Amino acid sequence: MSTWEEIRKVHTWLPKTSEGWHQHPNGEGWVQDTASVDLTAYVGPEALVYGKAQVCGEAQVCDKAQVCNKAQVHDKAEVYGESQVYGESQVYGEAIICDKALVYGKAQVYGASIVYGEAQVCGEARVYDKARVYGGTHVYGETRVCGQAMVYGKAQVSGKIHIG
Repeated sequence: MSTWEEIRKVHTWLPKTSEGWHQHPNGEGWVQDTASVDLTAYVGPEALVYGKAQVCGEAQVCDKAQVCNKAQVHDKAEVYGESQVYGESQVYGEAIICDKALVYGKAQVYGASIVYGEAQVCGEARVYDKARVYGGTHVYGETRVCGQAMVYGKAQVSGKIHIG
């Protein structure tokens, strides 16, 4: 079990008291009262869900990951490591966001796709099917990465580009 004092050592920006927060019964992670997490979802002891975020279905938020603002993580999607999903972004299906990856804006990651490393997917970008985005890559704008496509390294992909 992670106490409020312990979670504040991991996420130092948190307020001094746990007022307005509660621990999720499945995983004992911390959820702000304004967020929504299904009982079937898992929130690990060092993970946070806050703002008006939603975690639904069998989704998992683990390690030091954060889901916030109006972001949605659902189905069997996984968010872990030190990754963050925020803004109005959506992660669903069997998608995985891990390491220090960021998904934000109105981006969507779904299917069996994976975003990892220090990759960023933002704007109205979509990563789907079995696509992989990793490394220091930044995918944004209206870019679509799909199929079995891989975007990696320090690539910057923007515009109305379709890869896959």
